[in-house]
Amino acid sequence: METIGTFGASRYSIRDLQLFCESDEPAVLDALAGCEVVRVAKGCRVEDPFLARLYIVLSGALAVESDVPVGIHDGTVTLIHPGESVGEQAVLDESPNLSRISAVEDSELLVIEHELVWRLIDESVALPRALLRLLSFRVRAANALLRRRQRLGEFYRELSLNDPLTGLYNRAWLNEMLGKLVARACQDGRPLSLVMIDLDHFKKFNDTHGHLAGDTALCTAANVLRAALRPTDFAVRYGGEEMLVVLPETGGKVALSVAERLCRRLRAAVVFDDMRLPLPHITGSFGIATLAPGLDENTLLEAADAALYRAKQAGRDTISL
Repeated sequence: METIGTFGASRYSIRDLQLFCESDEPAVLDALAGCEVVRVAKGCRVEDPFLARLYIVLSGALAVESDVPVGIHDGTVTLIHPGESVGEQAVLDESPNLSRISAVEDSELLVIEHELVWRLIDESVALPRALLRLLSFRVRAANALLRRRQRLGEFYRELSLNDPLTGLYNRAWLNEMLGKLVARACQDGRPLSLVMIDLDHFKKFNDTHGHLAGDTALCTAANVLRAALRPTDFAVRYGGEEMLVVLPETGGKVALSVAERLCRRLRAAVVFDDMRLPLPHITGSFGIATLAPGLDENTLLEAADAALYRAKQAGRDTISL
């Protein structure tokens, strides 16, 4: 920063300053007249790591980056235009300004030391009101940014728990939620069942029709699950061509009925309307396990996997308990 004069000797007027445009007290005019005006070249930082100062942009513009690291760019850079100020919070709590401030173009700034700001707050009627309005706006803007970050965090969390291809929940979701669902079922004395599904001969399907067709087949199977389940049920891509359905409040008899419905609908689902090669449809093998005393989420999964193995051994496109 380069000092180029004082405010009183500059071409600028107090009417150019948003915080002081309603102040006409002679004491305010006299106090500001002796304040420094500095020039900051484009791209240079406003450096004052150990000082609490108020900066008012007279010409040009400043970029203020949040002092809170978020790990991603989420629009936390604020532009300060002519007449606007930065550093109010640092002045009010008399602490260094931790935000990164830099000039986005050649700029001229009015610099007001924190002692003078406090003196003017005591002596002026208009300045405290202007500061309150400005700080109220800043609080609203900060709250809006926090809400945006929260929504963004929820969005990325949802992405991390969903399989990007099928849109079903993924293993991360299962690892986090199945134990909670099992614990709740045990606590409430309510049934819970799993249906593990493996698409039959899927490697052959991929080899015959290509991996893009295989991806479409997986999405078709996922759509079958979504359309056939209740809103309270959960469908998971367990891995590769394996999928898992979690059925809260569901005993073995109803789980068998659900599996039979899924088996029929999967058999009837057409991957491509114009498919003329072998394996025009997809089928699945189904293994069912129902929560019983002494089972936790891991042993319940093992029971469903064992039932699935029996369904494969029985010739596939079938269901085993």
